[in-house]
Amino acid sequence: MMKRMWEKGLLALLIKTVSISGLAAVVSTAAVSAQAADMTEGLVQNYAAAMKSAANNKDINQVAKLVSDDALISMSRKGKSTSLDKNAYLKLLQNSWNQTSNYRYDISIDNIVTTGTQAKANVSTTESWVKDGKTISFVTTSRVTLTVSTGNAVLLRAVSQVTID
Repeated sequence: MMKRMWEKGLLALLIKTVSISGLAAVVSTAAVSAQAADMTEGLVQNYAAAMKSAANNKDINQVAKLVSDDALISMSRKGKSTSLDKNAYLKLLQNSWNQTSNYRYDISIDNIVTTGTQAKANVSTTESWVKDGKTISFVTTSRVTLTVSTGNAVLLRAVSQVTID
C-alpha cells in the first residue's frame, strides 16, 4: 500500500514538474516570438519616411532612434574609405547641420529583400545645403542591412559610395 502511494506521489510530482517545465517552454517560446518580429517591406518604407523627416527637421534624437546601437557605416569617396559607428555617424551629421544652412535630405529605397528579422536594400540619398554661399550636394548610394528593433526597422550596416556634385 505504501509502495503504491509512493509511486502515485512520485508520478504526480513528475507530471506536475513536466507540466511546469512544459508551460515554461511555451511561455519562453511566446516571448521569443514576440521579440523577434519579422521584417516587412512596409517597415523598410516606414524607415525611409522616418529618416527623411528626421533629417529634414535636423532631429538628431529621432535619427538616433533609426540607427542601431551596433550600426557600422562604411563610406568610400575617391578611393578613400572610413567606417563609422553610431556615435561617430551622429556626430558627423550634427556637425554638418551646424555648419550649413538650407539642409535638404531625400531618400529612395529599392531592391528590398527581407529574411526573418532583417532586410537588405539599395538606398540612394541626396543631401544638399549651402555653405559659404555655395550649394553643395552629396549623393550616396548604399547597400544597407536593416533589422527590426522595438517593432521598427533600424539601420544595422551600410556600405556606401559618396559622390559630391
